[in-house]
Amino acid sequence: MADSRLAQVSGHLSNAYGRGLLAGEVAIITGAGQGIGKATAVLFAKEGAKVVISDIDAKRLEGVEAEIKAAGGDVLSVAGDVGAEDFPKKIVDATVEKFGKINHIVNNAGFTYDKMLHTTPDDAWDVIMKIHVRAPFRLIRQAAPYFRVKGKENRSIINVSSTSGLHGNVGQANYAAAKSAVLGLTKTIAKEWGQFNVRANSIAFGLIHTRLTAPKEAGASIEVNGKKVALGVPGAPRPEGADEKVYAAIPLRRGGTVEDAAGSVLFLASPLASYVTGHTLEVTGGVGI
Repeated sequence: MADSRLAQVSGHLSNAYGRGLLAGEVAIITGAGQGIGKATAVLFAKEGAKVVISDIDAKRLEGVEAEIKAAGGDVLSVAGDVGAEDFPKKIVDATVEKFGKINHIVNNAGFTYDKMLHTTPDDAWDVIMKIHVRAPFRLIRQAAPYFRVKGKENRSIINVSSTSGLHGNVGQANYAAAKSAVLGLTKTIAKEWGQFNVRANSIAFGLIHTRLTAPKEAGASIEVNGKKVALGVPGAPRPEGADEKVYAAIPLRRGGTVEDAAGSVLFLASPLASYVTGHTLEVTGGVGI
């Protein structure tokens, strides 16, 4: 029995390496207009996946779609706010109509709304919970009929968390609480849907160079309910030309790139992680060991 299973996995991986690790599979990736989401969508497409990309910024999404198509990838764009009431049905219906199935969901969309706990207003708390916890839950629930079926096809849910969700972080009571909730959601999916050969994992990213970890002085922002919310970290190091001392607390002595991040998402979605579920993969350059 063990030899038979080994042969089956070996055959699957041989085919995957020949045609791409995700050949013929369909993946929904939210927050794919830039950063980790974009890098993940591009990498998944290179590995043979048909990618359904979403972002609140329709213009950025068009650019990602064009890039993937130019490289020969198969892509569908569904612009929209992941927190909108109609979003889950909209993207699931569009995916199934175009590609006929769903293999993977990567819940990546999100942002930070940092305040010290004692100055955090209700709206800053509520919107972070809405986007980072409620939105992934609603999308997964909407897609349930396409996951809760018997079969051996490679299928997974990947929820993006953060080291803030593991350890807490000053100025991020809302974000830390939301990213911690994601871990419990992921483990529950693993236990409920494992019988359908569906794997569920989360990724706790450390310092990955994106607009959320860039210097706040750079001026990146997002509009939330009509309010301009500044993104970034005050005085954060820039990836280019930073002295190694800046990264002394990171064993690898550097921050991660979006490509580093995308590679970890690919691993969890691929057959290489066929027996990995309910796990939180820490992608931190060694911080926290």
